[in-house]
Amino acid sequence: MTSGDDLEAIEIELLLEGLYRVYGYDFRNYNRASIRRRVANRLRMDRISTVTLLLDKILHHRQEAEKLVKDFSINVTEMFRDPSFFRSFRKNAIPLLRDLPEIRIWHAGCSTGEEVVSLAILLAEEGLLAKARIYATDMNNDVLDKARKGAVPIAMMQQYTRNYLLAGGAKEFSSYYTTDCEFAYFSPQLQEQVMYFQHNLVTDYSFNEFHVILCRNVLIYFDPVLQNRVHQLFDESLDASGVLALGSKESLSFYEHADRYEAVDPAEKLYRKGKP
Repeated sequence: MTSGDDLEAIEIELLLEGLYRVYGYDFRNYNRASIRRRVANRLRMDRISTVTLLLDKILHHRQEAEKLVKDFSINVTEMFRDPSFFRSFRKNAIPLLRDLPEIRIWHAGCSTGEEVVSLAILLAEEGLLAKARIYATDMNNDVLDKARKGAVPIAMMQQYTRNYLLAGGAKEFSSYYTTDCEFAYFSPQLQEQVMYFQHNLVTDYSFNEFHVILCRNVLIYFDPVLQNRVHQLFDESLDASGVLALGSKESLSFYEHADRYEAVDPAEKLYRKGKP
Protein backbone atom coordinates (compact mmCIF):
# COMPACT_ATOMS: atom_id res chain seq x y z
CA MET A 1 0.00 0.00 0.00
CA THR A 2 1.29 3.47 -0.88
CA SER A 3 2.22 5.63 2.13
CA GLY A 4 0.89 9.16 2.62
CA ASP A 5 4.23 10.71 1.69
CA ASP A 6 4.53 8.57 -1.44
CA LEU A 7 0.99 9.44 -2.45
CA GLU A 8 1.66 13.15 -2.01
CA ALA A 9 4.83 12.82 -4.09
CA ILE A 10 2.76 11.27 -6.91
CA GLU A 11 0.19 14.06 -6.60
CA ILE A 12 2.89 16.72 -6.87
CA GLU A 13 4.33 15.05 -9.98
CA LEU A 14 0.85 15.14 -11.55
CA LEU A 15 0.39 18.75 -10.48
CA LEU A 16 3.64 19.84 -12.13
CA GLU A 17 2.89 17.82 -15.25
CA GLY A 18 -0.54 19.44 -15.44
CA LEU A 19 0.93 22.94 -15.14
CA TYR A 20 3.32 22.14 -17.97
CA ARG A 21 0.90 20.43 -20.36
CA VAL A 22 -1.98 22.88 -19.98
CA TYR A 23 -0.19 26.21 -19.45
CA GLY A 24 3.44 25.63 -20.48
CA TYR A 25 4.92 26.41 -17.05
CA ASP A 26 7.71 23.93 -16.47
CA PHE A 27 8.60 23.30 -12.82
CA ARG A 28 9.22 19.59 -13.28
CA ASN A 29 12.93 19.89 -12.51
CA TYR A 30 12.62 22.25 -9.57
CA ASN A 31 13.92 21.14 -6.20
CA ARG A 32 11.15 18.99 -4.70
CA ALA A 33 11.62 20.15 -1.11
CA SER A 34 11.06 23.74 -2.18
CA ILE A 35 8.04 22.81 -4.32
CA ARG A 36 6.47 20.80 -1.48
CA ARG A 37 6.77 23.74 0.92
CA ARG A 38 5.09 26.11 -1.51
CA VAL A 39 2.32 23.65 -2.38
CA ALA A 40 1.66 23.02 1.32
CA ASN A 41 1.42 26.77 1.90
CA ARG A 42 -1.07 27.15 -0.97
CA LEU A 43 -3.18 24.30 0.44
CA ARG A 44 -3.29 26.06 3.82
CA MET A 45 -4.11 29.46 2.33
CA ASP A 46 -6.91 28.11 0.14
CA ARG A 47 -8.09 25.57 2.75
CA ILE A 48 -7.73 22.67 0.34
CA SER A 49 -7.24 19.21 1.81
CA THR A 50 -5.25 17.45 -0.93
CA VAL A 51 -2.91 18.23 -3.82
CA THR A 52 -5.32 16.41 -6.14
CA LEU A 53 -8.06 18.93 -5.34
CA LEU A 54 -5.58 21.73 -6.03
CA LEU A 55 -4.73 20.11 -9.37
CA ASP A 56 -8.42 20.06 -10.26
CA LYS A 57 -8.66 23.80 -9.55
CA ILE A 58 -5.65 24.79 -11.62
CA LEU A 59 -6.60 22.63 -14.59
CA HIS A 60 -9.99 24.32 -14.88
CA HIS A 61 -9.20 27.86 -13.76
CA ARG A 62 -6.24 29.68 -15.26
CA GLN A 63 -6.22 32.29 -12.49
CA GLU A 64 -5.58 29.52 -9.96
CA ALA A 65 -2.67 28.29 -12.04
CA GLU A 66 -1.22 31.81 -12.21
CA LYS A 67 -1.53 32.10 -8.45
CA LEU A 68 0.42 28.86 -7.95
CA VAL A 69 3.09 29.94 -10.44
CA LYS A 70 3.63 33.10 -8.38
CA ASP A 71 4.01 30.89 -5.30
CA PHE A 72 6.81 29.03 -7.07
CA SER A 73 8.61 32.25 -8.02
CA ILE A 74 11.58 33.00 -5.73
CA ASN A 75 11.56 36.63 -4.60
CA VAL A 76 14.30 37.00 -2.02
CA THR A 77 16.52 40.04 -2.52
CA GLU A 78 17.95 43.14 -0.87
CA MET A 79 20.23 46.04 -1.70
CA PHE A 80 23.87 44.92 -1.91
CA ARG A 81 22.95 41.46 -0.70
CA ASP A 82 26.13 39.65 0.36
CA PRO A 83 28.24 42.85 0.44
CA SER A 84 31.47 40.87 0.05
CA PHE A 85 30.27 39.78 -3.40
CA PHE A 86 29.89 43.39 -4.53
CA ARG A 87 33.32 44.23 -3.13
CA SER A 88 34.77 41.36 -5.11
CA PHE A 89 32.87 42.37 -8.26
CA ARG A 90 34.27 45.90 -7.95
CA LYS A 91 37.80 44.58 -7.49
CA ASN A 92 37.85 41.65 -9.92
CA ALA A 93 35.20 42.19 -12.60
CA ILE A 94 35.23 45.96 -13.12
CA PRO A 95 38.84 46.00 -14.45
CA LEU A 96 37.78 43.45 -17.09
CA LEU A 97 34.96 45.73 -18.25
CA ARG A 98 36.58 49.14 -18.11
CA ASP A 99 38.03 49.23 -21.65
CA LEU A 100 34.98 47.78 -23.43
CA PRO A 101 33.18 50.23 -25.76
CA GLU A 102 29.87 48.99 -24.36
CA ILE A 103 28.93 46.64 -21.53
CA ARG A 104 26.00 44.24 -21.78
CA ILE A 105 24.87 42.67 -18.51
CA TRP A 106 22.15 40.11 -17.93
CA HIS A 107 20.76 39.97 -14.40
CA ALA A 108 18.69 36.76 -14.45
CA GLY A 109 16.14 36.22 -11.68
CA CYS A 110 16.20 39.88 -10.68
CA SER A 111 13.08 39.75 -8.45
CA THR A 112 11.98 43.23 -7.31
CA GLY A 113 15.18 44.84 -8.55
CA GLU A 114 17.11 45.80 -5.41
CA GLU A 115 20.28 44.06 -6.62
CA VAL A 116 19.86 45.54 -10.09
CA VAL A 117 19.87 49.04 -8.61
CA SER A 118 22.84 48.04 -6.44
CA LEU A 119 24.76 47.05 -9.56
CA ALA A 120 23.78 50.28 -11.29
CA ILE A 121 25.12 52.27 -8.31
CA LEU A 122 28.38 50.33 -8.41
CA LEU A 123 28.77 50.93 -12.15
CA ALA A 124 27.97 54.63 -11.70
CA GLU A 125 30.65 54.97 -9.05
CA GLU A 126 33.15 53.32 -11.38
CA GLY A 127 32.19 55.65 -14.26
CA LEU A 128 30.78 52.81 -16.36
CA LEU A 129 27.00 53.11 -16.08
CA ALA A 130 26.61 55.38 -19.12
CA LYS A 131 28.02 52.73 -21.46
CA ALA A 132 26.33 49.77 -19.75
CA ARG A 133 23.03 48.12 -20.59
CA ILE A 134 21.49 45.93 -17.89
CA TYR A 135 18.90 43.38 -19.01
CA ALA A 136 17.02 42.45 -15.83
CA THR A 137 14.72 39.45 -16.17
CA ASP A 138 12.41 37.37 -14.04
CA MET A 139 9.65 34.87 -14.71
CA ASN A 140 7.21 36.83 -12.50
CA ASN A 141 5.68 39.94 -14.07
CA ASP A 142 4.39 41.23 -10.72
CA VAL A 143 7.88 41.56 -9.26
CA LEU A 144 9.09 43.19 -12.48
CA ASP A 145 6.38 45.85 -12.11
CA LYS A 146 7.71 46.58 -8.62
CA ALA A 147 11.28 46.68 -9.89
CA ARG A 148 10.41 49.28 -12.52
CA LYS A 149 9.15 51.65 -9.81
CA GLY A 150 12.56 51.75 -8.11
CA ALA A 151 10.98 52.08 -4.66
CA VAL A 152 11.73 50.15 -1.45
CA PRO A 153 10.20 50.41 2.04
CA ILE A 154 11.95 53.14 3.99
CA ALA A 155 12.16 50.79 6.98
CA MET A 156 14.80 48.80 5.06
CA MET A 157 17.15 51.71 4.38
CA GLN A 158 19.18 51.43 7.56
CA GLN A 159 20.11 47.84 6.70
CA TYR A 160 20.67 48.72 3.06
CA THR A 161 22.98 51.56 4.05
CA ARG A 162 25.06 49.13 6.12
CA ASN A 163 25.21 46.76 3.16
CA TYR A 164 26.29 49.59 0.86
CA LEU A 165 29.13 50.61 3.14
CA LEU A 166 30.27 47.00 3.62
CA ALA A 167 30.19 46.61 -0.18
CA GLY A 168 32.72 49.42 -0.56
CA GLY A 169 30.31 52.23 -1.39
CA ALA A 170 32.13 55.42 -2.27
CA LYS A 171 29.50 58.10 -1.53
CA GLU A 172 26.71 58.96 0.86
CA PHE A 173 24.11 56.28 0.18
CA SER A 174 21.32 58.79 0.81
CA SER A 175 22.48 60.73 -2.26
CA TYR A 176 20.95 58.02 -4.45
CA TYR A 177 17.34 58.31 -3.24
CA THR A 178 14.56 60.53 -1.97
CA THR A 179 11.94 59.53 0.58
CA ASP A 180 8.40 60.04 1.72
CA CYS A 181 6.83 58.60 4.86
CA GLU A 182 6.72 55.06 3.42
CA PHE A 183 9.23 54.53 0.64
CA ALA A 184 12.69 55.41 -0.61
CA TYR A 185 12.72 56.20 -4.34
CA PHE A 186 15.97 55.65 -6.17
CA SER A 187 17.14 58.18 -8.73
CA PRO A 188 15.55 57.56 -12.15
CA GLN A 189 19.03 57.96 -13.66
CA LEU A 190 19.99 54.62 -12.14
CA GLN A 191 17.21 52.95 -14.14
CA GLU A 192 17.93 54.63 -17.48
CA GLN A 193 20.30 51.84 -18.52
CA VAL A 194 18.05 49.01 -17.27
CA MET A 195 15.53 47.00 -19.30
CA TYR A 196 13.13 44.84 -17.27
CA PHE A 197 11.28 42.04 -19.02
CA GLN A 198 9.92 38.57 -18.46
CA HIS A 199 12.18 35.60 -19.18
CA ASN A 200 11.90 32.03 -17.92
CA LEU A 201 15.23 30.26 -17.47
CA VAL A 202 13.51 26.90 -17.79
CA THR A 203 11.70 27.38 -21.08
CA ASP A 204 13.13 30.46 -22.84
CA TYR A 205 16.25 30.85 -24.94
CA SER A 206 19.30 33.08 -25.20
CA PHE A 207 18.46 36.58 -26.44
CA ASN A 208 21.84 38.34 -26.67
CA GLU A 209 25.56 38.02 -26.02
CA PHE A 210 26.67 39.41 -22.66
CA HIS A 211 29.87 40.52 -21.00
CA VAL A 212 28.43 39.71 -17.57
CA ILE A 213 25.70 37.34 -16.41
CA LEU A 214 24.53 37.46 -12.80
CA CYS A 215 22.22 34.72 -11.54
CA ARG A 216 22.61 34.55 -7.79
CA ASN A 217 20.70 32.19 -5.52
CA VAL A 218 18.31 30.97 -8.21
CA LEU A 219 19.89 27.67 -9.28
CA ILE A 220 19.67 26.25 -5.74
CA TYR A 221 15.97 25.73 -6.43
CA PHE A 222 16.67 23.55 -9.50
CA ASP A 223 17.62 19.89 -9.63
CA PRO A 224 21.00 18.94 -11.22
CA VAL A 225 19.45 18.27 -14.64
CA LEU A 226 17.91 21.72 -14.81
CA GLN A 227 20.99 23.40 -13.34
CA ASN A 228 23.06 21.94 -16.15
CA ARG A 229 20.53 23.10 -18.74
CA VAL A 230 20.59 26.67 -17.38
CA HIS A 231 24.39 26.66 -17.26
CA GLN A 232 24.34 25.72 -20.94
CA LEU A 233 22.01 28.67 -21.62
CA PHE A 234 24.42 30.99 -19.83
CA ASP A 235 27.38 29.51 -21.68
CA GLU A 236 25.67 30.19 -25.02
CA SER A 237 24.85 33.75 -23.90
CA LEU A 238 28.23 34.74 -22.49
CA ASP A 239 30.96 36.52 -24.41
CA ALA A 240 34.14 34.53 -25.04
CA SER A 241 35.81 36.17 -22.03
CA GLY A 242 32.67 37.11 -20.11
CA VAL A 243 32.06 37.05 -16.36
CA LEU A 244 29.57 34.75 -14.65
CA ALA A 245 28.38 35.47 -11.11
CA LEU A 246 26.54 32.81 -9.08
CA GLY A 247 25.12 32.69 -5.56
CA SER A 248 27.01 31.75 -2.42
CA LYS A 249 25.66 28.17 -2.41
CA GLU A 250 26.04 27.63 -6.15
CA SER A 251 28.97 26.62 -8.32
CA LEU A 252 29.99 25.27 -11.72
CA SER A 253 31.13 21.98 -10.19
CA PHE A 254 28.56 19.80 -11.93
CA TYR A 255 28.39 21.68 -15.22
CA GLU A 256 29.73 19.51 -18.03
CA HIS A 257 31.71 22.41 -19.52
CA ALA A 258 33.02 23.81 -16.23
CA ASP A 259 36.56 23.48 -17.57
CA ARG A 260 35.87 26.47 -19.83
CA TYR A 261 35.81 28.75 -16.81
CA GLU A 262 38.39 30.21 -14.46
CA ALA A 263 37.43 30.96 -10.86
CA VAL A 264 38.23 34.67 -10.50
CA ASP A 265 37.08 34.59 -6.87
CA PRO A 266 35.99 31.10 -5.80
CA ALA A 267 34.69 32.29 -2.41
CA GLU A 268 32.32 34.78 -4.07
CA LYS A 269 31.46 32.43 -6.97
CA LEU A 270 32.79 34.79 -9.60
CA TYR A 271 33.98 33.08 -12.79
CA ARG A 272 35.48 34.11 -16.13
CA LYS A 273 34.90 32.28 -19.37
CA GLY A 274 37.82 31.40 -21.59
CA LYS A 275 40.05 29.59 -19.12
CA PRO A 276 43.61 29.45 -20.49
